[in-house]
Amino acid sequence: MMLRLATMQDLQRVMAIVQATVEEMHAYGNYQWDDIYPTAQDFARDIEQGELFVADTEGLISGLICINQNEPAVYADADWSLKEPALVLHRMAVDTALRGRGTGSELLQQAEALARNQGLRYLKTDTYALNEKAQRLFLQQGYKFCGEIQFRQMEHQFYCYEKVL
Repeated sequence: MMLRLATMQDLQRVMAIVQATVEEMHAYGNYQWDDIYPTAQDFARDIEQGELFVADTEGLISGLICINQNEPAVYADADWSLKEPALVLHRMAVDTALRGRGTGSELLQQAEALARNQGLRYLKTDTYALNEKAQRLFLQQGYKFCGEIQFRQMEHQFYCYEKVL
């Protein structure tokens, strides 16, 4: 598996992974992602800004993650342990047919490497309260729970996680 920056040629495959992820989420009552968010425009902007990374397994994209320093304003409501610049993880997904192969862990390790390369030692992210798979992954990778926030008038809260390198 190789991790690399996404290109516009990857957008169709990225959106196929996202659509399958949305369908899976909806099947167990998680409406964190929908027709409003995230959109192809969100991912195109991530690509243009050099912030979308993909896991490429023998020429097939198996996962994706957006990594930048953009903290949503509602992050102020969480109980973060440090007050310093951090890399923030957004819009992460792994192909539903290719799960269980370590792709999610590799994507998070890519974020850690990127943080170190940028002289940062802090990572932040969030996930919907119903997204137990993401919560387990973050905890397995050494992230700590930092509180709850509210996005988009969703029915449930979002859980915040951090990792100090």
